[in-house]
Amino acid sequence: MLSMIGLIGGLALLIFLTMRGMNLLVAGPLCALFVAVFSGLPLFPQLVGEGEANLVGNYMTGFSGFIASWYLMFLLGAIFGKVMEDSGAADSVSKWIVSKIGMKRAVLAIVIACAVLTYGGVSLFVVAFSVYPMAVSLFREADLPRRFIPAALAFGSVTFTMTSAGSPEIQNWIPIEYLGTSPYAGWEVSLIVAVFMMVFGYWWLRRMISKAVARGEKFVARDNDPVNEHKALPNPLFGVIPLFVVLVISFIFHDSLQQSALIIALLGGVIATYLLNRKYFKSFWNAVSEGTLGALLALGNTAAVVGFGGVAKAVPAFEVAVNAMTSIPGSPLIGGAIAVSVIAGMTGSASGGQAIALPLLAPHYMDMGVNPEALHRVVSISSGALDSLPHNGYVVTTVRAICGESHQDAYNPVGALTVIVPLLGVVLAIILFSFGLGI
Repeated sequence: MLSMIGLIGGLALLIFLTMRGMNLLVAGPLCALFVAVFSGLPLFPQLVGEGEANLVGNYMTGFSGFIASWYLMFLLGAIFGKVMEDSGAADSVSKWIVSKIGMKRAVLAIVIACAVLTYGGVSLFVVAFSVYPMAVSLFREADLPRRFIPAALAFGSVTFTMTSAGSPEIQNWIPIEYLGTSPYAGWEVSLIVAVFMMVFGYWWLRRMISKAVARGEKFVARDNDPVNEHKALPNPLFGVIPLFVVLVISFIFHDSLQQSALIIALLGGVIATYLLNRKYFKSFWNAVSEGTLGALLALGNTAAVVGFGGVAKAVPAFEVAVNAMTSIPGSPLIGGAIAVSVIAGMTGSASGGQAIALPLLAPHYMDMGVNPEALHRVVSISSGALDSLPHNGYVVTTVRAICGESHQDAYNPVGALTVIVPLLGVVLAIILFSFGLGI
């Protein structure tokens, strides 16, 4: 009982401290300490036998293990996004989208720009950095309340694109290692769910903004708002080609290299961006440096909560919770979805939740004869739901570091679109798989 109180209390404390603005690199180990103390987990490796659970050892194993597995993907994804930004390729693609759908659909333009960049392989964090200047400009012209910018950025990045079939984002690639599937697993169901999430989520976002405007909310300018530079931009086609390069290379090599194919694909995207747009760069090597720093920030935030999950995983209450979730009667897909969602929520990370959950869940469900493609897609979609609670690294970075908003003002619409909409999506996916679609 004390262990369960510590587990739930530690997660609640992590969310509370994040809402108060504490750095995740501090909040993560502090809340892990709370969990360990209530569960009677020894604090240091020197106090236990070799290989036995302890706070520092488990936290750092989770922290460093995630970095070891995903550093190169985060690094190249962030660099790719930065060179797309610095060359003007990302801006060119964004402006082309706006020109086609019109300024009146400013919010839709932001969502589509994020979706195109995300599905093209640009790191979620870098997409937010890249599209934010355009979002401020569009919200200013349309006189829309700026507290909805994080919701627009997040909705376009971490819902119907991040976990869809074919996406180069790591949330779609982690299951491959454990299930022996491909990035296109369950694509028929994935397509239907993605369309549902996009249509319903966009309707809900527009409705929330319209209600705020009706209450008298307007755009409020700030002194540090980004200024769009009126410089020559490359042809939008030269911005789209590198995105296709990432998709094509990842498709060619996914069978032989699995998740490592993403390293070659993103490197190919960086090279293609440079070759096609080199005369438009302000400074290619500065972009590489900034991308590297952005990768470290994103990776550190995510690893900090994965470390928390590493400690949570070691306490008795965690095993009780996993056993309860994997024993849920009915379709194993339901148990898998709940388990991955809850663990992703505990760790505050879709990728971190998968990395913790799949080694435990995959053998269990595969032995039961669950279709691996269906399980891959359900796990992927469900990981992108409760992961977006307030302590999520992407949420914290986007709301606070990029958009300069507070959780109190900006999180409710973010939570609605990145928690509730994906939860509805995973319910739809389970129903469709249960009827045999895509299996």
